[in-house]
Parts: sequence; C-alpha cells; structure tokens
Amino acid sequence: MEKSVQITLIVVAGFILIAFLGFAAFSNFTNKVFPASNSVTGNGEAIVKTIPDLVGIYFSVETKASTSEEATSKNAKIVDELITNLVKEGFDRKDIQTLSFNVYPDYSWVNNQQKLNGYQATHQIKVELLTDDSGKIGDVIDTGVNAGAGISYINFELSQEKQNQYKSEALKLAAEDARIKANAIAEGLNKKLGILVSTSSSRFNYSPINLYTASSDSGVAEAKRATTNIQPGEQEISASVTVIYKLR
Repeated sequence: MEKSVQITLIVVAGFILIAFLGFAAFSNFTNKVFPASNSVTGNGEAIVKTIPDLVGIYFSVETKASTSEEATSKNAKIVDELITNLVKEGFDRKDIQTLSFNVYPDYSWVNNQQKLNGYQATHQIKVELLTDDSGKIGDVIDTGVNAGAGISYINFELSQEKQNQYKSEALKLAAEDARIKANAIAEGLNKKLGILVSTSSSRFNYSPINLYTASSDSGVAEAKRATTNIQPGEQEISASVTVIYKLR
C-alpha cells in the first residue's frame, strides 16, 4: 500500500474517532441536561407530626476586660459556676453543651479614630431537659442568671435520635408520594413506569418551637411566665423528593 494511501486512511480514521467521541460526549450531555426524554418526573411531599421530646434553654455569658486573658478568665468563672451548680442540682453534665466561644477586641470610634476599649469574651451554652421535666425550667433559669449568665431563648426541640427517626419516615413517605404521582402520570399517557433513572431529596425541614426569645425589655420574670405550665404541641417535619422514571 502506498504511503499516501496509508496517510489518508489514518486521517479518515482519526476523523471517525473524533466524530464518535464527539457524539458520545453530546449524547452524555443531552442525557444529563434532558433526562426527561421518554421519561416522567414525580415530585413527592410528606409531613410527619410528632411531640418534641426536649426543652433547650440557651444562655449567653459575656464578659469584658482590658486584656483577652482577663476577659476569658472572668467568662470561665461564670461558666464553671453555672455548670457546677446545675450538676449539684442533679443535672447530667452531658446535657450542658458549649455551642460557641469567642474572644475579640472591643473598639469604639472617637473623633473619627478607632479606640481599643478592651476585649470581650462570649460563651454560648445550651442546657437540655426532657419535656417531662419542663417543670424544672425555672430552676435552670435561676441557676444560670445567679451565676451571671443571660437567657438567649428557650425552645421545644427534637433530640438527634428523634430527628433521624422522623427524617427517615418523612423521606420514605415523600418518595412513595413521588412514585404514586409518577405512576398516575404514566397511566394517563397509557404508559407504564420503567426503570428508575434518578432520585433526589430537595428539602428536609425541621424547626424548633420557640417559647421565649430575649429582647431589650424582657427579663427573667418574663422568661419564667412564657414557660410556665406549657405543654409541647405537635411539631412538623417535612420532606420532598423528586424521582424520574423511564416510560415503557
């Protein structure tokens, strides 16, 4: 075979290979962008209701000093007293959680100049109670305030175990709802559901029930009133799922 013919065959083969790769890439792209070709999409939603099993009491400890070390030391003293007194009253140490701790410079502006006033330390603490022990909320509030902490807010909440349980249930129900809707659409088109192409969870929602949030004109008495003889109502956990099936 002449050399020129060989070169021509190689060039032609190269063009064929490039065309094949281009077609494969285009096909893959269109399948991703337009997965609904001969397919049906179902959007499912579900809401699960349950009674909260926890009360979360959130405290904020703020201290100021001329140095960061002093501000931190003063803050730690209040936190230690709060935790010690709660443990003495029978609360479990694992139910007292540190959510955040920060130390930062405290500046002010004087005559268009930044002035360092000192340092501020902030400590966010959460105390958890079972809803069956909600009668102890007042004692927890007193203990925190007497130690020098401020109340931030109080919520009815779900434990992580309950969140996982009801999240799973809500997602299962949403997926079933999505399949039922997709099947109904398919039947309306005189088709049947084929293989499952894809599925995604676009939303899972859970929000604690707020009982009290501190404001500039609120205080201990108002926090106690807001949480006295309060029984938790039903809490909603919602989820949504999208499924895509091939039609046959």
